[in-house]
Amino acid sequence: LAFWLSAGAWDAAAVWTMMDDATRKSVSDSYHAAGKTIRVSMFGATEYPLLSGGDPVAIGNSVADFVKKYGLDGVDVDYEDSGSFQTATGGGEDFLITLTKTLRAALPSPQYVITHAPQAPYFTTASNYPNGAYLKVHKEVGDMIDFYNIQFYNQGAGYYEDCAGLFDKSPDFFAGTSVNEIAASGIPIEKIVIGKPGGPGDGNNGIMTPADIGSCISSKGNKAGGVMAWQLSHAGADWIAAAKGGL
Repeated sequence: LAFWLSAGAWDAAAVWTMMDDATRKSVSDSYHAAGKTIRVSMFGATEYPLLSGGDPVAIGNSVADFVKKYGLDGVDVDYEDSGSFQTATGGGEDFLITLTKTLRAALPSPQYVITHAPQAPYFTTASNYPNGAYLKVHKEVGDMIDFYNIQFYNQGAGYYEDCAGLFDKSPDFFAGTSVNEIAASGIPIEKIVIGKPGGPGDGNNGIMTPADIGSCISSKGNKAGGVMAWQLSHAGADWIAAAKGGL
């Protein structure tokens, strides 16, 4: 459910809070019966919490309280402040590490699911992010993160738009950020969920048809952990069936 912001719940997350308890429970029960979880997504492109001096401990505890109050199954951290990874101080990395520790302390596994939704370049082995961005985050708290919904889109024209670029060889500017290259950097392949636009209007680039995504996945012996679409309204059951390939 997008999104939880420091100012409160917005969009689908706000709609969830407006339901009465019985309706929320009914919806949750139906999802759980189908083997699915309902989590709230934090931040997105709307909020860069460090720019307003956000405290990761206070934010983490507030989100955890929200999850428990509204009967959710966990949190997806959609942190998109690229600039915070480009400083010498490592502000973005430290924020995410502390936030994740706070979330997991308040939302223990396996009762609650904690995921992150980083942009693919945040795993680069190039010098773009001197402190390591998500490679450092994973090293410090990867065992607290259930999986990564990685955004393989909106990173530049032609990037991650065919099977080779998605799985085997990323552009030099974002070296090491295809699926298999991220896995080679130490991220377990089963934690790598491939994020793609659900429709042409859901992303500026990185778009592949669900059939092409599925064909690509099926051709690889090294299977990723799953497929994610932004956004669900344009990625129904047919999209999912085609895109998941052999997963």
